[in-house]
Amino acid sequence: MDYQAPDKIPDAARHLYQRGLIVAGDGNISVRSSEQVWITPRGVSKADLSTADLACLSLDGETIRGNPSSERLMHIKVYQTAPEARAVVHAHPPHAIALSLARYHWQELPIDALPEVIIAAGRIPIAPYARPGTAAMGEVLSAYLPECRIIILARHGALCWGETLAEAIHGVERLEQICQILKLSEELGGAHPLPRQEIIQLKKIRQQIGNRII
Repeated sequence: MDYQAPDKIPDAARHLYQRGLIVAGDGNISVRSSEQVWITPRGVSKADLSTADLACLSLDGETIRGNPSSERLMHIKVYQTAPEARAVVHAHPPHAIALSLARYHWQELPIDALPEVIIAAGRIPIAPYARPGTAAMGEVLSAYLPECRIIILARHGALCWGETLAEAIHGVERLEQICQILKLSEELGGAHPLPRQEIIQLKKIRQQIGNRII
C-alpha cells in the first residue's frame, strides 16, 4: 500500500504559502503513513514549518504526539470515509472563499462551461458552513465523500484529498484557477454552458479516468 512520507509536508506547506493559498497559521496538511496520520500543528506559520513540528494522530483521531491542528477531525473524517486517501490539504484560496460568500445560494460550482474541469476534477460541491475547529466541519463533508476530492467549505476555504500529496495540492491550485475564471466570466456577463450532449460525452471521459484529480 502506498503511504505518504511526513517529511514532504513542510515543502508542501511552503509551496501553498508562496502561492497565496494559505497565510500565517491558517490551513493544515496531513498525510497517512501506515496506520498513523501526520498533520501540521496548531498555530504555526506554514512558511516556517519543519518536520519536527508535525503532530501525529491515530486513525481514530487520538493524539500520539505533538499539538495537532484544531481542524484535525476534518482530516480524520476523510481518511475514515475515503480508503484511497493518502493526503489531505485544507487551504484558504481567496477566490474560492469569495465565491462562496457572494454566491451563497450555490451548492456546487457551475462548471458546465469548462470542459477541462469536467474531465480533470468532476463535480465540485460547496459544503454548508460549519464553525472552524469543531466536529461539524467533518460532519458536513460526509455527503460528498468519497466521490468528491475537491470541496469548497462555505465562508472558510477548501479541502482537497488525494492518493498522493501532490494530487491534493494540485486540487487546491486547480480550484483557485477555476474560481478565478468563474469570477471573470461573471464580470463579463456570465458563462454559457456547453451543449448538453457535449457535457454527457465529457462526463463519460471523466468516468473512464475515475475520481482522481489530474
